[in-house]
Amino acid sequence: MLEKIANYLLIIKNIALIIVAIFLCIVLFVEAWAIAKLAIQTFHNDNEHYNIVEKIIYFFLYFEFIALIIKYFKNNFHFPLRYFIYIGITAIIRLIIVDHDIAINVLIWGSTILVLSISLAIVNRFVKHD
Repeated sequence: MLEKIANYLLIIKNIALIIVAIFLCIVLFVEAWAIAKLAIQTFHNDNEHYNIVEKIIYFFLYFEFIALIIKYFKNNFHFPLRYFIYIGITAIIRLIIVDHDIAINVLIWGSTILVLSISLAIVNRFVKHD
């Protein structure tokens, strides 16, 4: 009985992840279109470079979440820990690029990237690779 419930919940979770992946793919293409439009505008206006860098980093975050969902299905319904660390590092880098006005915040975020990088080294060393 409990195994049947677990199987149904796994099916529901997988369907939800497929829906999220489809939504992320749509958003990825919308973001790519927005980047292309902004790149054309930026070519004529030098003040928009931060906006285009911010959009490119958002683009990579969507890409990483799609890759994470693909890895989930390829790894027999398991999320690899390394990918969450990659996404965390990318998100913090995005934060530093976009909001770097206060030096202490940048130092804290940089320290966080260091801790995540050390965590990634530990995971790569001691956890079985997928």
